[in-house]
Amino acid sequence: MKGTGRITWLIAALMPVFWAPAETCAKPQKAAAEEEALRQPSLLEPDTQLIDVPTAGILDVGGFSTQTRFFSQGGVLEWINFGVVHRVNLGASMNVEKLIGTGSPVQLTRPELQIKFRFYDGDRIIPAFAVGYDGQGSLYNRPDKMYNQRQRGMYVGGTQEIGLPGLQAHAGMNISDFDSNAIFGFLGLSLDLRDKVALISEWDNLHDFSESRVNLGIKVYLTPNAHLGFSVRGVGQGGDYSNGVSRGAERIFQFKYSGNF
Repeated sequence: MKGTGRITWLIAALMPVFWAPAETCAKPQKAAAEEEALRQPSLLEPDTQLIDVPTAGILDVGGFSTQTRFFSQGGVLEWINFGVVHRVNLGASMNVEKLIGTGSPVQLTRPELQIKFRFYDGDRIIPAFAVGYDGQGSLYNRPDKMYNQRQRGMYVGGTQEIGLPGLQAHAGMNISDFDSNAIFGFLGLSLDLRDKVALISEWDNLHDFSESRVNLGIKVYLTPNAHLGFSVRGVGQGGDYSNGVSRGAERIFQFKYSGNF
């Protein structure tokens, strides 16, 4: 009888566990499912750059991407990028002014070259690192035959996930003009929200504080291979460049598609 009493007590203690109301069990199951979803690897193609700031991300061998930027005064800037060999991307860009709208004449700027080599993949402590060259600037100054916002030039940059799932920090240095050898810095943060939306902030051209630029943007992923982006470059800036073009904030719209051969 004593043993029977113990068995009865054990069954009574376990019954609430197995016959708990469905709602009570669903909550921890739902939380576990959400936690598991956050741990799943992203299906998105890696960001090779944020708005202007480069990342350590690269395309895989056989991968390609095309990106179109619509900027002030009807301008269009087109990039194409390829994963040519392991760890190496090669690309080119073309700047066209007054292509959209009533402005004339349409003006082309010489094509520019981009190359990136990711020499370290990183781990949970050490960031991934890449070195590269980007000859594309912004806002071409035709009288001076140079970009008002100089090209990136040679750069080295790192990318690391920090704190939250999907939150990445990016930082690096670059030399845009080998005649002056001035060293510039760049910083960026990106937050991927469940592969649907990404929030971006950048602090670029860090050399002279008055010449540095803060850029803010958002990306909306239509598919894992395509996204639309809206950004504001040069937040809080004012004045004009030597050719009369405003230094003020510039709104840009971008579309990017990535795929594989």
